[in-house]
Amino acid sequence: MPETLLSPRGEPINAIKGFFDGVSAIVARYRPTEIALCLDGDWRPGWRVELFPAYKANRLDDEGDEAEPDLLTPQIEPLLHVATLAGLAIVEADSQEADDVIASLAVKAPSDVRVMTGDRDLFQLIRHSEMIRIIYLAKGIQNHDLVDRAYIESRYGIPAHRYHLFAAIRGDASDGLPGIKGIGEKGAAEIVAHFDSMAEVIRAADASDSRLRPLHQRKLLADRDYAEIAEQLVTCRTDLELNEAGLASWRERADLISLRKFGKELGLGSTLERLVATLDLT
Repeated sequence: MPETLLSPRGEPINAIKGFFDGVSAIVARYRPTEIALCLDGDWRPGWRVELFPAYKANRLDDEGDEAEPDLLTPQIEPLLHVATLAGLAIVEADSQEADDVIASLAVKAPSDVRVMTGDRDLFQLIRHSEMIRIIYLAKGIQNHDLVDRAYIESRYGIPAHRYHLFAAIRGDASDGLPGIKGIGEKGAAEIVAHFDSMAEVIRAADASDSRLRPLHQRKLLADRDYAEIAEQLVTCRTDLELNEAGLASWRERADLISLRKFGKELGLGSTLERLVATLDLT
């Protein structure tokens, strides 16, 4: 959405409109019976920073907070207010990232789960259940990929249940995670073809195991300190105790009059009406 989109009061609304247009499109396509919007309780949790102080440090602003586009920050509060008025459940956990909240909800779900995200980190959830699919938005809402085990095996050439190990070795620059220096994506794929965990990989490097190329053995041992924490860093928690009340009852909780009033104040127009229709709030 263009940054020039403004409310009648001159406030930016491009992120709000883009988000809810996306929600409407995905809900219309997949027709979920439960919906949760998952938030960061802490975008840079202390336990991950303690393991690796540089975790997401590349995103810190001068005051030590998360750097965000100037036009995004003022839209977060009204966006969440729209979601609340629409009856949508907002789920978060103190001192935990949204990815960990999503993972904890997904693995406990008794039926099919669709996770809407632009973050590859959540591909690892595929290993927990064949009922979990990732709606990956890197190419946009209309051209999204539906990620399952076959997608991961085809795209990366790895066993799908080892994606978390692959990600740990490869690294993720957006999170400030370097991976094992000098190995990269292709090398990571070679390694995870043979091993289930980083502990196994390190033992193999120590033993000069023939399943590891000599170059990879040297790189792993040279970067051993990082290798020993990398898998824990990238693996999403699935054990969070969460308040799951209301995931299926958005229609009962929605305040349609207040929603339309607030939507008019923001100038959401057709975006709001699509959301109302798609969520069946009328």
